[in-house]
Order: sequence, then structure tokens, then C-alpha cells
Amino acid sequence: MNSIKFGTDGWRDIIADKFTFANVRVVAQGIAAMVNNRELARRGIVLGYDNRFLSQEFAEAVSQVLVGNGIKVFMPGKPLPTPVVAYAVRYHKAGGAVMITASHNPPQYNGIKFIPEYAGPALPDITDEIEKEIDRVINGAKIYELSSQDAHQLGLMYDLDVDDHYVKHLQKLVNLSEVAGAPPAIIVDPMFGAGIGYVDLILREAGYRVVTINNRRDPLFGGSMPEPADGMLADLKAAVLEHEAVLGLALDGDGDRFGVINEKGRYMSPNQVLYLLLPYILRTRSFRGPVARTLATTHLLDRVAEANGIGVIETPVGFKYIGECLREKGCIMGGEESGGMSILGHVPEKDGILGALLVAEMVAVSGRTMTELHQDFIEKYGSMESERLDVRYDEKSREQVLTRLKEYRPRHILDQPVVSISEREGKKIVMEDDSWVLIRMSGTEPVFRIYVEASTHEQLRSIQEEVRKAIGV
Repeated sequence: MNSIKFGTDGWRDIIADKFTFANVRVVAQGIAAMVNNRELARRGIVLGYDNRFLSQEFAEAVSQVLVGNGIKVFMPGKPLPTPVVAYAVRYHKAGGAVMITASHNPPQYNGIKFIPEYAGPALPDITDEIEKEIDRVINGAKIYELSSQDAHQLGLMYDLDVDDHYVKHLQKLVNLSEVAGAPPAIIVDPMFGAGIGYVDLILREAGYRVVTINNRRDPLFGGSMPEPADGMLADLKAAVLEHEAVLGLALDGDGDRFGVINEKGRYMSPNQVLYLLLPYILRTRSFRGPVARTLATTHLLDRVAEANGIGVIETPVGFKYIGECLREKGCIMGGEESGGMSILGHVPEKDGILGALLVAEMVAVSGRTMTELHQDFIEKYGSMESERLDVRYDEKSREQVLTRLKEYRPRHILDQPVVSISEREGKKIVMEDDSWVLIRMSGTEPVFRIYVEASTHEQLRSIQEEVRKAIGV
């Protein structure tokens, strides 16, 4: 058996290939050893699982290993979104959580992520320790297990019911009462995932007119994948137009990412949503501090920050670094281009439910459509086009491309002088006109990711082509 590695946000693999019950128990033993090493067993571990095939059964296998290692477990009776599981860690003052999910990946995948006691994604020191303990198990260390029945009798298994507390917490964070005019009609699409029954419930309780689609469990996700990206939201676009709604809101498979469709049935990228939300939050909240963004996220956040006298912290890709900034740097908001965000006062974990509700608040309170809000933003801060391009690779070409990328140090891209090159993660090249490109390997999939932000769509496409030609992908 090969080593199991945690990527940007946990370990994911194909069910019945490498993601098997045997391997899940190996990972669970590695997590249990880490928890005991850090003397967190008495605080307990929260367990969560999404709507994927066998997720509940995988979670039960993990629970048997955890209690077999003397660790108290909080076990839910239904699928939960990742941000709810993170909130449960904080609510119960637990030692962490194990979440069974492959997030937005295709239906044949499942995964495991560990959420530490600070209720955000695990940083490398924790995942490195888990991997070392996993290697010990692979090399012969024992897996300890205990049945659920015995665990209940020994007082090691507790029921988890945290939904009401999470919802009340969000209702304090989001202001859905000060609506300009009649509450608008909103379409909600949880994409068959674990986020069913959250955004729509909270909006309805606030008096909004809500239509919900794809709100039943389907481990095949309607024959697609539960990623709230432009090409995956045809149902939501059609529903917005059919019902003449002001907004469409989507969640990914485990509810930690958001997707937004405007009143014209058009997709708005997470970058666009983030740079619209930041000035709105600054107008409507009293707290102040820097904003955190990953190095793959729009620099238009920087323009908003500079105009409002706040700082920007650029982090490596991965919400774990955003979460660290929210916890330790007093950031008022943190976001990433893939649709993850959180704000001060919430758990330092990405939360698509929170993001969707903040967008609904922004539209309702302002009395403006997303199109109008976007136009207002452009008039004040200017515009940029951004896009992520994923290019699959095979192992034969991987090293060759990495070598070319290492050697790639252009003085110009197109006709723009290069002003900085960073190799903090992959390679990020910034040009004189504020356009930039980042090339990096995915931590969860066999792809090179090419992120570009440029003044126009034509410039963006030309930068993509020049970079792909230069590194041979």
C-alpha cells in the first residue's frame, strides 16, 4: 500500500479503488494517533458526512476507530455541510472534526478532511503529523476499533444536533430584515448536496420568496458534479429566468462553496462576488481590519482595500491560510477565487451558506440587482477579467512541464513589462498594467492550474496562450 497524502483540503480518491473501508480505517487510525498525541481525546471529535455514496458508512467506520482509541465522538444522524461541522467543533469546544466529503469532485470520489480544534482547515503541521501516523499504520502499527454499541455503553459516543445553533448564529451575522421594498424572489440550488435545507430555510424565515431546486439526496448529483461553477448551473439559470427571480444561489456538495446567478440568468464568478461584498461589508459593519485573499484571487480586492484604508494579506492557495488570517490577523473577510469565504465573527472555515446569505442581504438591503451593483463597482473601482484554466497532465509530461515552469522568467508578457515574479507557490507573474498570471499544480487533482487576471477578455486569452506555449501544456 502506498502512502496517503493530504492535498489542499484533505485526502480524496475514487471509491472502491483507493478510497476503501480498509484505507479509511488506516487514515482514521492516523488521525486518532495525532489526536491522542495532542491530548485532545477528552474534548472529543465531531464527525460529519455529506450526501455521497457510502459517506455515512465511511463515517461510521471512522467513529469505530476513534472510539477504539479512547476518543469521545459526536455523531450526527444526517448529512451535514462542512461549515456546520466546523461550527459544531466550536460549539462543543471539541478537539476537532473528521468530515467525510469530496466536496465538489465528481460522484465517484469521496474523501476525508480533518478540522482542528480552532474550527478551520488543518494547517500543514497537523496534516504532516497525520501522514506520519498513517505511514506508521501502513508499516504495521495496529488499528484499534470498538463497536458503536460498546462505545455508547462506555460513554464515548454522543449524538450531534447542532443545526439550530448554527442557524441562529448565522441569523446574527447576516442582516436580512432591513430590506428595501418587498423581499425579492430567490432561487436556491444545493446541487443535491449536504447543504439542503439551510439557505432556503433562513431566507424563508426572513420573509423572502424562495424556490428550491435539486433539493434531494442524489449521490450521482444529477449526472454531473456538485460544483457551483458556470458550466454546472444550467438548472439554476433556467429557474431564475422562469420565475423572474432577482437572484440564484448555489452550494457545492458539502456546502462550503457558493455560486451566484444574477437576475439575467448569468453566472457571476466568486471573484466578482467577493469584490462586490467587500465594500458592502465595509459600509454596513462597524468592524475594521485587513482582508485576506489567496494569491489566485482577484486584485480588485486590493483596490477596494486601498480606497478604504485597510490592508490586504496575500496567502498561498488553500482556505487553511485564509482561516489562519481570520484567526490570528484580525481580518474582516477572507476569500478565494474558487468560491470560499468567511468573515470576522464566524468560524475560520469557508462557508458557502454564509456567502450566499450575504449576497441575498446585499441585494435586498441595497434594492439593487447584481447587474446594477456590478456596474456601480466598475464606475468606482474599474474592471478586470479573471479566469482559471485547468490543464490535465500525465505523469510522463509532468516533470518536463515543471522544469519549463521553473526556468520560465519572462521580461515581458505580450507587450507588458513584468514587474514581479513570485515562486511562493508555483509561479506568479505580475505585469506593469496590474494584469497577472499564476501557474501552479493542483493539490487534489492531476491538473496544472493557470489563473489569469487582465484588463480585457482578449488580453486574458492572449496571456493564457502565451503561457501555455512557453511551458508546454
